Amino acid sequence: MPLKHFKLLKTAGLARAGELYTPHSTIPTPVFLPVGSQATVRTLTPQEIKDAGFDMILANTYHLYLRPGIDVIQKLGGLHRFMAWDGAMLTDSGGYQVFSLAPFCKITEKGVAFRSHIDGSKHFLTPELAVQYQETLGSDIMMVLDHCSAFGDSVGKVRAAMERTHRWAERCLKAKTRDDLSLYAIVQGGMFPELRAISAAFLTGFDFPGYAVGGLSLGEPKEVTLSLVAQTAALLPENKPRYLMGVGAPDDIIEGVARGIDIFDCALPTRVARNGALFTRKGRINIRRAVYAGTDKPVDPSCDCFTCRNFSAAYLSHLFRSEELLGLRLASIHNLRFIANLVRDIRESILAGSFDDFREDFLSAYKTTNEPARVDQKSRWLKKRA
Repeated sequence: MPLKHFKLLKTAGLARAGELYTPHSTIPTPVFLPVGSQATVRTLTPQEIKDAGFDMILANTYHLYLRPGIDVIQKLGGLHRFMAWDGAMLTDSGGYQVFSLAPFCKITEKGVAFRSHIDGSKHFLTPELAVQYQETLGSDIMMVLDHCSAFGDSVGKVRAAMERTHRWAERCLKAKTRDDLSLYAIVQGGMFPELRAISAAFLTGFDFPGYAVGGLSLGEPKEVTLSLVAQTAALLPENKPRYLMGVGAPDDIIEGVARGIDIFDCALPTRVARNGALFTRKGRINIRRAVYAGTDKPVDPSCDCFTCRNFSAAYLSHLFRSEELLGLRLASIHNLRFIANLVRDIRESILAGSFDDFREDFLSAYKTTNEPARVDQKSRWLKKRA
């Protein structure tokens, strides 16, 4: 681990601006990580990710272990070289994917047995192997193997998963061999505040360099998510980065920052882009709607992304209606640049002491997705992945 991993520069209420130090680069926080689960942010090149304003991405150990294989990536020089990415990298341990994607999954104290969702082959993952694989990949930030309970699980079931997460976190810490890489713990506890308090207290006792808030945004109402984020973040060390896993809607990023979160990741910006949903300061728009078919203006005239600087909304609408692949790329570039600009503006407002005003102005203009529709969409997406 670097001599100093995180520096808190300024706060505005609970909102925080800082710097995250990794072997590959220094990352201003708050920060959002585009998701490149399989060593690629879908449809985009590494240079396009850089040009959109990102110097850190997320990859997933589960997916890379199954295909092309950790040994293949190792022989080809590690994950950064394999995918031609010279920025910072955070890898998820793969625990959530094992539980949500694998058609067969048996959990024991030793680890988890599962079948590949690709070809049905049998595999076994332990906390020690999760760390070994991530060290081999060369991740700047690694995650412990955790047991993520499902939304709706009983308090007894959630407690058992949380306690296993704690024991596995200890084993991950003992298995770590590389001092140049950082290993983060993951606070669990489901929808139960009392369990999250227990989890935070236990894990912070081990002085991990960073802490993630896991097990949220799995179909619960938004107000429940935000309440648990606030409660959990308040229990984490002020001098360590706080990472909210799987959250990436513009309004949710702002609300997460307002509750003390520093790091976000989510596939949502690129996933909805590929479905024709583009972010603007007034909310998402559906580029397939007839109103955009003849619009000779950018999707967002205030946006400085490659897409908005060069193409009209009418052209994007045409690409999506014609099912041309370029439409997926241009929409993804736009949404990622929108998020990069948003996070930059959030950080600047914190440093200037005007975050509350920025938050109020943004949220008053931004039309959020209908909450029942939002929960239904997330539920259907999760079921599709399972």
